[in-house]
Order: sequence, then structure tokens, then C-alpha cells
Amino acid sequence: MIKSIRSAQYTDESGEIVRCYLCPNKCEIKSGEFGLCRVRGNKGGNGFIPFYGFISALAVDPVEKKPLYHFKPGTGILSLGFTGCNLRCPFCQNWRISQNTDIQGKVMKNGEIITAALKYNVPSIAYTYSEPLVHSEFLLDFMALARRHDFANALVTNGCINSGAASEILKLTDAANVDLKSFSEETYKKNLGGDLQTVLEFIKLGVKMGVHTEITTLVVPGLNDSEDELDSIADFIVSLNSNVPWHLSAYHPDYRWNAPPTDPGFIIRIAENARKKLPFVYTGNIASVNDTVCSACGKIIAKRQGYSVDICGLAAAQEFYNCAHCGEKTQIVC
Repeated sequence: MIKSIRSAQYTDESGEIVRCYLCPNKCEIKSGEFGLCRVRGNKGGNGFIPFYGFISALAVDPVEKKPLYHFKPGTGILSLGFTGCNLRCPFCQNWRISQNTDIQGKVMKNGEIITAALKYNVPSIAYTYSEPLVHSEFLLDFMALARRHDFANALVTNGCINSGAASEILKLTDAANVDLKSFSEETYKKNLGGDLQTVLEFIKLGVKMGVHTEITTLVVPGLNDSEDELDSIADFIVSLNSNVPWHLSAYHPDYRWNAPPTDPGFIIRIAENARKKLPFVYTGNIASVNDTVCSACGKIIAKRQGYSVDICGLAAAQEFYNCAHCGEKTQIVC
């Protein structure tokens, strides 16, 4: 049974146009057409979501690949891929599924996906690869079902969704990695087709609601790589909670952005500067050390090589791990 998100969409007086309120784009959609996300449409004057349950990819990944470094480290996570996106990032690394709906995949019943998760014996399910939030009706139904089967729900998202729908989905979310792509309102509007304040409010709401939150910034030359802008993102994270992990990932040329790859040395330097404010800053898409150290005693509690992790420095407790060296409670979810 497809479930509607309150205030997500409505039909105007003409009975022909649907305006979708799910995200800041507020698309006016004519009958037979779709909004900017390419998956939310209008059929005969009514909201139309033909990609409900359409899965473009289903795979077991290391949870570190999401990337989630402080959430059930060392475990596998069943990753569900979708299609479509409400942003138009010219450097998108997954543009083949995010900017196109004519792709391989299949519609799966919710019970089939649960059966797969049980088969793979994973503790968590991730909604990832392209933007999951544009499939909000599916998320509401499936995430509630996943919870009933004792699976944790993890969103990998651009966070560009209005507050009403965000609140409903975050109630069912255990962990989220949110792309904070820039700290410039102009960049979001002009280059990405999104809204910075909406993303910031999504992140704030998730933290306030107790969702385990990590943030990723893909550092793109010529777009968001000024030291001042990246420092502003660090300050924002400090204002949320200094224990929120920040992932700084290196870009490579893809889709419509042809700038040279991000200099690994620049990523490392930005990370080192950010660690003066934030204890948990990690680097991605480059060869580097991404160990986690205890904030209390300074000893390594999680040692990483690629997506492999050794958590011998962590001692399991009720909800969060303790440091195995000094006994201090960490913010790493068991």
C-alpha cells in the first residue's frame, strides 16, 4: 500500500497540475510529466510515483563504504540503490543512475528485500547510490518494516528535503551520512540545483533527533575548495556537535566536470587543520591514514586500511563502545 507523506504534493484548482512540496524545488508538474527528480510525476492530475520499490542495485557493502566510520564498524550493510535525484551536480560520481531513469533494475516487494537482508545476515540496511529521499513513500513503508525485523536504517543522502517529510523519515533513521557539498548558497543554487539552508536544517534536525550523523564533503577543484569555505563547514560541524565525523573526499573528473582530480596533499592539509577543531576528520578516495583515536587517552581504537577495520581497541557496551585501553565511553555505535 503506497503511503503519502503529509503535505508532499497537491493538485491545484485546474485539476491538471500537481505541485510537489517534497523538496525546495516545489516542482509544478503537468499531467504526463515528471519533476526535476525524474521520479515524482503527474498522471491525470494526481501525484504519480511509478518507481516505488524500483531497486537499481542490491549489494552487501562494508558499512565503512557509505562512509559510516562510527556506526557498527566492521559490519556489512545491505545497500539498496534507486534512481533519480533532485540535484544536478555536474561532478556526480553516480550520474548513470542519479540523472537517468532508463536503467537496469527491478521492482521488488518490501518482503523480498527483507528476505535478502535476512539471508545476508547483516545488522543494517542502507538507502544509497542515488538519492533515496525522492522515494520518500517507499522509505516510510520499508524503513518501518525493517525496524520491525530489527534492522538498523542508514540514509546516504544529499539532505535536500523539506522539514515535514524530513522529520517523518528521520524518525525511522538510525544513521545518516549527509553530503554537505558546499557552504555557499550561490553554489547550491547555481551549480547544484539545491538549497544550502534546507540541507543545513536537515543535518541539524537529524542531530537533534538523535540520529547518528556523519558528514561528507567531496572537495571539487574550482567549486568548493577554498580554505575559507572548508573552514566554515568545520565551524558548522563544531556548532552541531564536535564528535560528528567529517569525511573529506577527493574528487575525480566525471559526468560534466573536467577539472583535474583533487590534490591528495591538499585534502590531507585541510584534514590536519580541521582536526584542530574536530577530533574525527577522515579522508576519502586517497591513500591516507584514517585510524580513530580515543578522545580521552589518545590510543588507537579503530585501525583502518581501505574499507577494512580492526576494532580491537573497542570494548562493546550497551549502545556505544568503550575504549578498551582506558574504559572511556566513545561515540561509536555498537
